[in-house]
Amino acid sequence: MSQDSVWEQILDYSSRADPFPLYAELRRTPVVRAQDGSYVVSTFQEIVALLGDPRLSSDPHNLPGYDAEAPAQASGEGPPGLPPSVIFIDPPEHDRIRRLLTRNFGPPHRPGRIDGMIPDLLEIVTSLIDDFAGKDRSGTRRVDIVDDFAYPFPVTVICRLLGVPREDEPRFHAWSEALIEAGDPTTGEFAERQRRRSTANADIGQYFARLLDARGEPGDDLLSGLVSGDGPEAPMPLKEVLANAALLLVAGHETTVNLIANGMLTLLRHPEVLDRLRRGDEPDLAVRVVEELLRYEPPVQFLENRFTLDDIEVAGTIIPRGSRVNLVLAAGSRDPADVPDPDRFDPDREHNEHLGFGGGIHYCFGAPLARPEAQIALTELARRLENPRLVADPPRYRPNPVLRGPRHLLVEFDGISPTRPASKRPTTLG
Repeated sequence: MSQDSVWEQILDYSSRADPFPLYAELRRTPVVRAQDGSYVVSTFQEIVALLGDPRLSSDPHNLPGYDAEAPAQASGEGPPGLPPSVIFIDPPEHDRIRRLLTRNFGPPHRPGRIDGMIPDLLEIVTSLIDDFAGKDRSGTRRVDIVDDFAYPFPVTVICRLLGVPREDEPRFHAWSEALIEAGDPTTGEFAERQRRRSTANADIGQYFARLLDARGEPGDDLLSGLVSGDGPEAPMPLKEVLANAALLLVAGHETTVNLIANGMLTLLRHPEVLDRLRRGDEPDLAVRVVEELLRYEPPVQFLENRFTLDDIEVAGTIIPRGSRVNLVLAAGSRDPADVPDPDRFDPDREHNEHLGFGGGIHYCFGAPLARPEAQIALTELARRLENPRLVADPPRYRPNPVLRGPRHLLVEFDGISPTRPASKRPTTLG
């Protein structure tokens, strides 16, 4: 079987439940040219090198023949076409925008923002699990971990962080779905998908423009900090705020949904680890579980928004200037050349380099929040659900091969343990 046909099988929905044997086959040739003309890189060291290579651009305008139209507007009012968000631009503009975002998000400039949210994270998780008591379905105690927990939890968190009304979730859910579909390489040509992405981003930008206009005095949320913040290079121009607010809103919850859902599925398939997490006598186990999940079942499978600015030699293959490159993070994180016994889920492994948050200058901006979200979510699910068990394995997956996770994850259980006293809850996680 040719390597390009292996890549086509990976993209096909029939492989969504378990693409990892195909990733192993793909790694036999570290660089292959796909049927659409793009290049696919699947081994750990080669991906790491490319993530740090300035000759690999994130700006699609560097792709020859790319002619994306200005973002379409849903109406004649609101902001005009928005600039690209930080993940679609290169230095030096990338570095300036990232500095402004980081300054208002968390460490090192706002070290207390994420730690200060830990009690809120616990409160949201506790409330969602308490609500499971009313989720009896067909005479059994059953919940959908995705719809009843893994989705509403990070959505609520990101709304609080950005200062977005939680009741507006139905409005931006449709925009989020449009962006997720535009990021699915099986739904059309790259340039056309970029245009659809721009349209959805513009719609979200209009929403944020109206929200900021109606707000009046700035608050303590991240958006207010970007619009009215002080310090070097501040404040961020309004158009850039709107473009990156759309990114933060969608990326701030969609990937975490998959991380939590993939995590619970993996724990239910490894009951010995679930039991250890339930007992709670290993203080750093949740940290190690989440890091292993980021390697073993990452929420983002590959990056396709990379373009060569020059000829680049990778593992003996020349990728020509002007080529589009797919970096298969999930394959790289299971590369046996880097990780011993990579197909075994083992939170006790000493060597755990992974690509779960990407790397280089575009390393996941939200990682400091996603980690404690997943640690708290999985710890509380493990501790409070009594005798949880999968209804179907494998579950039905979302169609997108990039953001891979269960569409639904039905779990039956015998009961719900009470919450812990506040004095026994963790105040921060590693």
